[in-house]
Amino acid sequence: MVQPPKLYDDLAEWWYVLSPIEEYAEEAATYARVMKAHAQRPLREVLELGAGGGNNAHHLKSSFAMTLVDVAERMVEQSRRVNPECEHHVGDMRTIRLDREFDGVFIHDAIDYMTTQDDLRRAMETAFVHCHRGGVALFAPDHVQEIFEPTTDHGGSDGTDRALRFLEWTWDPDPTDTTCLTDYVYALRMPNGAVHVEHDRHVHGLFPRDAWLDSMRSVGFEPLVIPFEHSELELGTHELFVGVKQ
Repeated sequence: MVQPPKLYDDLAEWWYVLSPIEEYAEEAATYARVMKAHAQRPLREVLELGAGGGNNAHHLKSSFAMTLVDVAERMVEQSRRVNPECEHHVGDMRTIRLDREFDGVFIHDAIDYMTTQDDLRRAMETAFVHCHRGGVALFAPDHVQEIFEPTTDHGGSDGTDRALRFLEWTWDPDPTDTTCLTDYVYALRMPNGAVHVEHDRHVHGLFPRDAWLDSMRSVGFEPLVIPFEHSELELGTHELFVGVKQ
């Protein structure tokens, strides 16, 4: 069994210090707007696969009844704390079946953890079988092969009794395969003032645009790719994939 990244397991209680909920307001509004624009039915119930700590859901729940799924049980525990009114499930986006349909299905950057074409297709199949006719699925990856560039970033915040700062480094050691790497270094300041450092490696999928579109078609969606617009990102550096279930 592949060991999950530390951030979603042993370090899950640090999640909101690393990634504060309020920082997701703008992008969550974009996701809501895109789903509403492309759905062919009213959007009332939305399933989020790979919801993590529920940061996007915290903003989306004012517009939709959200059902949240994540494979990392400790992240689901975090989300339950901040989104108690949402329905939660622990499960793998490639295999989970809730035996229900939703008006929309949303997968944020958790789709990056699909590292093979088969993984990607299976996650999209899960989205399709949970989507009503006329419903919409939105996939928001961090990486698309044609526009991939190595990047570095840093951030973090202070909590009530602890603080975290991180360095993020995304790079592609082998351009011939379907993965890239993001290495994180976390500096964790404990409640007693002690600081220690952790390294955490995340393996992400890196697929060409046609692989996304072909996978969506293969499970039954009518696909569309659109640029992701955000005030902190240069236009053209990220893309959204939208699928409509006819």
